[in-house]
Amino acid sequence: MCYENICRSPMAEGVFCDLLVRHDLRHFFSVSSAGTVSYQEGSPPDDRAIAVLQPLGIDISSVRARGVRELDLHEYDWIFTMDHENYEEILTFFPSHEQPRIHRVLEFVEGRSGDEVADPYYGAFREFEGVAEELSLACEQILERMFEQYPYLAQHSGRS
Repeated sequence: MCYENICRSPMAEGVFCDLLVRHDLRHFFSVSSAGTVSYQEGSPPDDRAIAVLQPLGIDISSVRARGVRELDLHEYDWIFTMDHENYEEILTFFPSHEQPRIHRVLEFVEGRSGDEVADPYYGAFREFEGVAEELSLACEQILERMFEQYPYLAQHSGRS
């Protein structure tokens, strides 16, 4: 989850889906991105977000921005946010007695658990490159955590 679902979260969706395909795990997951607001509903990702992932063979041009819906929040086992503000916003969608699996995307990266993925929207292309690098590292670590939590995934991917 990010703010408007046109930069960071569609990039994360693309990077994580690519990782799943490389490990032959795509059929085990439903991956989607959303924003905490829906100002950009239906818009494609920012051109720079699309361009920065193309050299990696990741195409996010078909992703369309959408706002988070309550159905999404109960449909997914893991929810990742890009920053503290979006984390706090998503928490408000759950009753206080529920313990949803909401994490900051850098939470599982050693030494980065309290860090945020900065919004590159008002920056230059190099900010998008930095976000792509952070998300690649974060997605790898998230999948490693999932291998620990769900051993059958590791076995299926040949990592037993």
